[in-house]
Amino acid sequence: MDQEAAETARESLELVFRMSNILDTGLDRHTLSVLIALCDLGVNPEALAAVVKELRQESGNNHVSSLR
Repeated sequence: MDQEAAETARESLELVFRMSNILDTGLDRHTLSVLIALCDLGVNPEALAAVVKELRQESGNNHVSSLR
């Protein structure tokens, strides 16, 4: 990847991260980067969103279980 393409990618990720923060998604830059890469590879974005939601629910349930 040349310098200009790398800079464009960084700027795009920063913009997505800002939007993510505005929407209060709780996703960090690394996670967003992975999700974007998966979309670039053709993974359905709605399916990814469903997986993220499910993982969060499971994580929340595990946290509650560990507090008991």
